[in-house]
Amino acid sequence: MHKICTDIVIEAPINEVWDLLTDFHNFETWNPFITKIKGKLELGSKLEVHLHPPGTKGIDMSPVITKVEPFNEFRWIGNLWVKGIFDGEHAFRLEELENGRTRLIQCERFKGILAPLILYVLGEKTRAGFEKMNSSLKNECEKRNKKGFTQCVPSA
Repeated sequence: MHKICTDIVIEAPINEVWDLLTDFHNFETWNPFITKIKGKLELGSKLEVHLHPPGTKGIDMSPVITKVEPFNEFRWIGNLWVKGIFDGEHAFRLEELENGRTRLIQCERFKGILAPLILYVLGEKTRAGFEKMNSSLKNECEKRNKKGFTQCVPSA
C-alpha cells in the first residue's frame, strides 16, 4: 500500500476550519487542488469531485463518503476506472490545538494493480496539490479569523 500525507497548523479554531473544509459549494473559490465537490457530507453519499494536481489537466472522480465525524474527520474512497486498478481512500482529519489553533492532516492511501506506476508518475504532483490546498485553507481561515468572522467561509 502507498500513502501520501501532509499536515499544516492553522491559526483558527477547529469549528471554523471544519466549516470551510466541508463547505463543498464554495471549494472553487479557494481550493486550487479540489476545485469541485458536489454531493452531501453524509455517510454513504456519492460525490462528484474534480481533482487538479499542479501540472495536470485534472481528473473527475466519484468517491463515496465512508466516515463523517463532525469537527474531527471525514473520508471517502474512490477508484479510477474499475475497483482494484487504482483505488484511493482520502482522509481529512482535524486536531484541536491549544490557543485556538487547528492541525489539518490530509492523507490518501492508494492500492491496486496500477498504484505503483500511477504514483511514480503523479505522486509528487499529488503531494504538491495537497500542500497547495492546505496552504489555501490556512490562508483563507486565518484571513477570516483575523477579521473576526464567526465562521470561516470564503468571500463571494
